[in-house]
Amino acid sequence: MITLTQTARDKIVEFVDEADDECIGIRVLAAKVGRHTYRYQMQLNREQDSIDGDTRVDFDGFCVVLDVQTAQLMAGATLDYLDLETGEGFEINNPASDPGWEDPLHQRVQQVIDEKVLPVVGAHGGWVELDRIEGDTAFVSLGGGCQGCSSAGFTLSAGIEQALCQDIDEIEHVVDVTDHESGEEPFYKE
Repeated sequence: MITLTQTARDKIVEFVDEADDECIGIRVLAAKVGRHTYRYQMQLNREQDSIDGDTRVDFDGFCVVLDVQTAQLMAGATLDYLDLETGEGFEINNPASDPGWEDPLHQRVQQVIDEKVLPVVGAHGGWVELDRIEGDTAFVSLGGGCQGCSSAGFTLSAGIEQALCQDIDEIEHVVDVTDHESGEEPFYKE
């Protein structure tokens, strides 16, 4: 089941109070787009927007509505609201999105991807996943706006590889294992 921090609850109550009288809370939607990458959407929800099979989690003053798929994908997730110097918004901590790397090198590479690479490519609708590490080479998959993009090679060399090689001494190369010909309207086609 999904849990909410108090700051998330306060912000949702604020949104619901500002909405029309028919608003009962929020609907959260999750879609798995990679091996451990998820995309989320949140929207205000009215009673008539609910469908059969929805999970409804009641809180004081509002409810959170999840469809069947989202309830499964977000089991154990926590929704928080952050107000930082760089901006504010909801953050979802979903245990299903943890790649579960046990090796310290994989963990350090994942941390650089999470903290330095994802914010940049995410701003353009893309995402990056660490596939594996072999020797001094990190293998990554690109998705979303990066899959099939004509700038994927530049993103790899000037962004991802530079960040990883600069921060992780053991990594000297980064290889893109993405199928850039698949996806919707890719730049690369046969």
